[in-house]
Amino acid sequence: MASDAALLTRLRTAARAVDARTPADRDRAVDGLRALALLAVPTGHWLVGGFTRDADGALHNASPLGALPLLAPASWALQLLGLFFLVGGASSVHSHRRALARGQSTALWLRARLVRLGRPVLGVTAVWAVLIPVLALSGVPRATLRTSAVLVVQPLWFVAVYAGVTALTPLCVRAAARMGGWAAAPLLATVAVVDFLRYGPLAAAVPAWTGLVNLLPGWLFAYQLGVSWGTGRLSRRSGALLLGGGAALFAVLLLVFHYPASMVGVPGEARTNSHPPSLLVLALAAVQCGAAVLLRDRLAALLRRPALWAPVVAVNLCAMTVLCWHQTAMLAVAVPSSPLGTVGGLTSAPDGPAWLVARLAWLPVFALSLAAVARLTRHFDAPWRTAPRVRGTVAALAAGFAVYAVAVV
Repeated sequence: MASDAALLTRLRTAARAVDARTPADRDRAVDGLRALALLAVPTGHWLVGGFTRDADGALHNASPLGALPLLAPASWALQLLGLFFLVGGASSVHSHRRALARGQSTALWLRARLVRLGRPVLGVTAVWAVLIPVLALSGVPRATLRTSAVLVVQPLWFVAVYAGVTALTPLCVRAAARMGGWAAAPLLATVAVVDFLRYGPLAAAVPAWTGLVNLLPGWLFAYQLGVSWGTGRLSRRSGALLLGGGAALFAVLLLVFHYPASMVGVPGEARTNSHPPSLLVLALAAVQCGAAVLLRDRLAALLRRPALWAPVVAVNLCAMTVLCWHQTAMLAVAVPSSPLGTVGGLTSAPDGPAWLVARLAWLPVFALSLAAVARLTRHFDAPWRTAPRVRGTVAALAAGFAVYAVAVV
């Protein structure tokens, strides 16, 4: 009991120290929303990233969504990319303003942002470029290596998209200055038109690649709202409009136009909402953004408590590590267990409620694995103080993994 009390005292002291070091003008609500959106990424991937194990012990990707359609509403709560892009836009505005105030050019600011995003991606892909041949030589089946590559690449597309919309920040700022929150409306309209072409009466005559047009406006929508928010052009009234209008559009798309209920792809389904983003994704993003705007002051007040603020700071400090390495953490548990036979909730087929209950029990194990992986890989987030030759080697390894991933994925 005495040791528990001492540990609790140390934790409280550490939390107060973190709180004391936080600048008074820090937007705690934005950081809290970012942490929430970030933690939803591994949680969602770990829940839908099931495996099947064949007779040779090889692991294959399998989703529980086909057998458990009732999980679709869970994807509405766990797919928080709209929220992530919202706070990304808001934080980019603040960061850009600080850079300009220091006399830094927009080009240098953007370069620093992109380098910060790129370092962890190079790190994880370089490490896997080494792991793939090592695992192959140790007897890991080729199918398991392919499955691993798919899962490692899965979250990295988000980094590429986020880098792309970040590069458009100056244009988004100008659009927000002219139109406020309405600057996101043309993006919504573009996605609506493309969806009409893809799924409307002319769908048979529309090329399959037409949906790719939605990639930029689909993911830029919430980012533009965030930029408007960060520049003070998104009011509580706008938040209410986003929340109510987004919820109404979401319901109409589901009930009248029969969009797929799941926000992620379901095996066997011809249509998917997220790749590329459909209008349903933007409707959900509008709901999330509206709720964030309306709850901002309450959340900021709540995060004035050191015990709640300290975990938010910790999550934000390792954001890219969590994003880039959480699938590796799951694989670090699943791949070594595959020679042992089928393990419920881990390498058993995701075919019913029993699997879901077992998988929920595995989530803390995956979290502990991620914590261990993060201790080894977090230096990839920090500026690299290594020789150019070392950086060149890392880049070459990352390129090698990219070639392998393109070949097998």
